Amino acid sequence: MRERPATVRRPHRHEWLWEPLESDPTFVLRTTFGVKAAYVGGRMMLCFCAGEEPWCGVLVCTDRERHAALQTEFPDLAPHKILPKWLYLPESVDSFERTATVLIALARRRDPRLGIIPGTKRKRPKKAASPRKRRPR
Repeated sequence: MRERPATVRRPHRHEWLWEPLESDPTFVLRTTFGVKAAYVGGRMMLCFCAGEEPWCGVLVCTDRERHAALQTEFPDLAPHKILPKWLYLPESVDSFERTATVLIALARRRDPRLGIIPGTKRKRPKKAASPRKRRPR
């Protein structure tokens, strides 16, 4: 029987960004929809995207109410084209490394402008079951 070759783990190109978070005992890194999501203190803080635009950069997980405060401090952040509830820092901007590094520091300090608690979507009220129509015989 032939042995399978060991799979080689290719490093994520933004791995250097989440490495400072790894020392936090609450840090968790999960793969979600093809991106790496960094959790600190049970909150999803940042997502690292290594695909093609608009999935090439850092997503800042935050509430819409906090967008203005973050965009004032970080002018290169803009609502993501597909997920406008979150802000996006494209890898193509000149300030990418500097801004991403500061965002990581904010996540480490648990800045209240960053992070969402997963699974806190508003649940829609269930529709009342419609009475079944009987077929005529």
